[in-house]
Amino acid sequence: MNLFKPNIYKQIYKKIKKANKIIIARHVGPDPDALGSSLGLKQIIIDNFPDKEVYVIGSPAAKFRFIGELDKLPETIDDALLIVTDTPDHKRVDGLDPRRVKNSIKIDHHPYVETMCELEWIDDKASSASQMVLELAFNTNLKLTKEAGEKLYIGLVADTNRFMFSYSNAKTFTLVSKLLEETNIDITEIYNKLYLRPYKEIKFQGYMAEHYQITSNKVGYLIIHDETLKDYNVDAATPGNMINSFNHINEMLVWVTATEDKDLGSYRVSIRSRGPIINEVAANHGGGGHIYASGTRLKTEEEIMSLVKDLDEVSKEYIEKASN
Repeated sequence: MNLFKPNIYKQIYKKIKKANKIIIARHVGPDPDALGSSLGLKQIIIDNFPDKEVYVIGSPAAKFRFIGELDKLPETIDDALLIVTDTPDHKRVDGLDPRRVKNSIKIDHHPYVETMCELEWIDDKASSASQMVLELAFNTNLKLTKEAGEKLYIGLVADTNRFMFSYSNAKTFTLVSKLLEETNIDITEIYNKLYLRPYKEIKFQGYMAEHYQITSNKVGYLIIHDETLKDYNVDAATPGNMINSFNHINEMLVWVTATEDKDLGSYRVSIRSRGPIINEVAANHGGGGHIYASGTRLKTEEEIMSLVKDLDEVSKEYIEKASN
């Protein structure tokens, strides 16, 4: 789906130009695209309109603090423009219910879930929300600085897994080429920030690889308990950040990592696929996402195994269809 309204770039630009106070939000449990798109957009706005108040809100992610600092929600929001990036529905917005704000914009690359903002630009063919912000900048009078470009490149390259996912299309490479030409960002430095990891995480990745259970229909699944996280001295976000590392295992078409989050009393569940469409299954289990990359939160191991069973059915159908 591409909910592209005529002159969408101009409509968004006019709203940004008119607003004195702008709040930018994204989804809970932020990944580099959520942070890159929101912080990159903030940087673009303050570079072009230095007198505006711009706040990027939401809970921080320690691993990605290098992308930029977050702000506290201002005391008054009635007069603000709210921009939500990388988030399909109001339940997943971190720090603010977008329905509280009348003047609002959504910029998102997930499949449509609901209308939650006054003006919405949805393009589920885009590789990332960061790509969409980059596209916005190049199609308006918004200048793009090196600092903004770095944040957007981080979000884009992370969400495409270094351009290995099918969402990387001709538009993606055209926009990235223009970004590199105009800002001269140091992509080697960016890759070092994103992908250099402590040895303890490499050892933990080995644990994950060794303990995946694989069904006869090529669904791999792994439940990681809090005790294991403590044994390896890693946090509950670490397994989800590593899930793309298992993209090229021949015996797995779909793989699931469920990580116990003691603080929230639930499991963080990340799902990836190299063929079977998984987002509908994720939605049936309280989550959602893209056709090949989705997630949810579940309370019990029984719920996790129910999810695995449904994914196994989807994978079985995919294998049978491919063999005919």
